[in-house]
Amino acid sequence: MTMSGLISNRNFGSFLAPGNGYRSGKDISISGVAVAKDPFSRWQHKMYLPLEEKMRTSQNRVEPCSLVSHQSSQCLNFKLRASGRSCCSFLSSAPYGSNNVEQREVYRLGLSKRKHAQTEAGKASKFRVNYKSEEYDIAETKMKPLQSAEGTGEAILLEGNLQQVSPWWQQFPKRWVVVLLCFAAFLLCNMDRVNMSIAILPMSQEFNWNSATVGLIQSSFFWGYLLTQIIGGIWADKLGGKVVLGFGVVWWSIATVLTPIAARLGLPCLLIMRAFMGIGEGVAMPAMNNILSKWIPVSERSRSLALVYSGMYLGSVTGLAFSPLLIQKFGWPSVFYSFGSLGSIWFAIWLSKAYSSPKEDPDLGAEEKKLILGGNVSKEPVSVIPWKLILSKAPVWALIISHFCHNWGTFILLTWMPTYYNQVLKFNLTESGLFCVLPWLTMAVFANIGGWIADTLISKGLSITSVRKIMQSIGFLGPAFFLTQLSHVRTPAMAVLCMACSQGSDAFSQSGLYSNHQDIGPRYAGVLLGLSNTAGVLAGVFGTAATGYILQRGSWDDVFKVAVALYLIGTLVWNLFSTGEKVLD
Repeated sequence: MTMSGLISNRNFGSFLAPGNGYRSGKDISISGVAVAKDPFSRWQHKMYLPLEEKMRTSQNRVEPCSLVSHQSSQCLNFKLRASGRSCCSFLSSAPYGSNNVEQREVYRLGLSKRKHAQTEAGKASKFRVNYKSEEYDIAETKMKPLQSAEGTGEAILLEGNLQQVSPWWQQFPKRWVVVLLCFAAFLLCNMDRVNMSIAILPMSQEFNWNSATVGLIQSSFFWGYLLTQIIGGIWADKLGGKVVLGFGVVWWSIATVLTPIAARLGLPCLLIMRAFMGIGEGVAMPAMNNILSKWIPVSERSRSLALVYSGMYLGSVTGLAFSPLLIQKFGWPSVFYSFGSLGSIWFAIWLSKAYSSPKEDPDLGAEEKKLILGGNVSKEPVSVIPWKLILSKAPVWALIISHFCHNWGTFILLTWMPTYYNQVLKFNLTESGLFCVLPWLTMAVFANIGGWIADTLISKGLSITSVRKIMQSIGFLGPAFFLTQLSHVRTPAMAVLCMACSQGSDAFSQSGLYSNHQDIGPRYAGVLLGLSNTAGVLAGVFGTAATGYILQRGSWDDVFKVAVALYLIGTLVWNLFSTGEKVLD
């Protein structure tokens, strides 16, 4: 009987390793054929020798092509095929004259069970089986080494566990899973934030709120938001970004769901609930900055942050688009219930998939872990915040001042844009709401474009400092240029185009100052973002109030001139004092 098949032309034993049955001295069976245990004991030391050295024959014994072993109840079956004439098996090539009783027993059993082996050939097991018999004179049988011709000596594993090919979603880089989860968190963040701007209209009618009360409710969000910027950064740097960001999403989601109940209980309860919501959202940016500083190498930092921040822009678009539909069909409370409940889904995924650092993830591949840790600095948690050291660095103050200058113009445009469309461009409220979505979409697109450009420049060898200065200069000078053109346009279409271009170029800041916290102090990225974003939020609060004061005594041109002046100051400070090098360790 000939065993011929598609096996490795180098080492059959490489995937037929000795099992428990062989080591314990139990009989080995091949498709139900019991093989005596003793003959194999003297070949144990040859298990991993090349196949040609195992396929030898002599007058009184034949060495097997390989040793086959099995667990106590498992039988290995094989389907063999060779390109040459045949490869003789030790079951059929034992000579009649052998003096070894056990070898003759193996031979006898092999002949008597040949038909049984063929019957068992098609049965399912780890490897497919088929014994092919040929009639020839045993005396003329010669052992020949397998040919190494290409295509005939290749091992095919029909069923087995040598290496499982994982689905594409399991091969997706884990660091980008973390980025996408942060993107989803920021999407929910702005969805829950902007829904009040739409729901406040039917709410004010139901509860008879005047304009001053509406303004008080809208501003109450910033009470809590300002409170947790720096605290959130400290928590993130000490406890880890996973814990703090998860806490933030759960906190603001609960506050969102409870908003209709608080509104019916009275105005003080509603103000407190909106402040609570600001507390939850206030920790989001510092926590996100902390976790990405540990997960993302510098070569991917710009585009990862750009993607996360674009979640905020798309969240505003989603909230503005779906809130009117929900209010019209189910009433204003449905906006808060539906948007707030999405946080529980996100939190469940976050708990199972995210970790504060690559070192804590047991499922992270070795190659990706090496890439991440090789492109970052120390990931030890922070125990003490060196405030004196942090506030003594000029690049830190460049971040704080630039963030203030940047957010002054950004918050003015996003807060007063509907009024500008209505008063200057003469759009009705529906058209104003429609065009308010356009800048958010533009920012989402250009933020990601800027991120890819920045990372490409860094990969080409341009210094991080130069890239940060280039991208932030675009984020300052672009809006400044397009705002100066608003006084010269004559059509509403051109005015809308200028506003969209202003916000599109503004989004390049995600690859400038918003990425710089991780550059200059990755271990304190949460605290640094808390500091600079506190200045940014104050700019939004003061800028929104100052714009109303300017409009009472001047014009929109005066509003834009103040914003342009601050953009220029920010450009000057940024290019003089900012750096892409690490200054805090």
